[in-house]
Amino acid sequence: MNEFTNNSTPYQQPTYPQTANLRDQVLASQSTGFSENTSASQAIADFTSTIPAQERKSEALRIANEMYRQGPDWVTFFREVLGVEGTIRKLFSTPEEMGGFEETEQYAEIQKMLAKLREKNRSQAENIEPTRVITVRLPKSLHESLKSEAHDKQTSMNKLCISKLLQVITKGLLPAE
Repeated sequence: MNEFTNNSTPYQQPTYPQTANLRDQVLASQSTGFSENTSASQAIADFTSTIPAQERKSEALRIANEMYRQGPDWVTFFREVLGVEGTIRKLFSTPEEMGGFEETEQYAEIQKMLAKLREKNRSQAENIEPTRVITVRLPKSLHESLKSEAHDKQTSMNKLCISKLLQVITKGLLPAE
């Protein structure tokens, strides 16, 4: 069986020792009103269950700002803030809440932080987390359009495609199955 074969083993979020606790360190460094024995994950769960979504938007931005100030590579920032197990997914746990948050100014600001980190420390991120390769079938005209856009923006197609993948896609932009 190779890595492309579908197997029944459920996906488990990998941990990266050098950065696994960055989000927890950021949260622990903040005055949250929780006792020292409360883990950051528990603090987020408690916060999410008691605070309205509007206030969670500000909290998400505050946490992202604090992490951004620490100067992580973009992969770590993405994983800890926007990733599957990231702070934002914990603060906005339902698809409806997440979709609503993705349309806010706070989310746009977090996306700008991510873009700045991608500019700042490109080579550093490559050593933090293993990369994966995907194959995407697309019409020749779309390929040529991406190639032209990358050339016009003086970047690689890979960087352009990653930038596009990091953007929010609303349900209305996805074709019906």
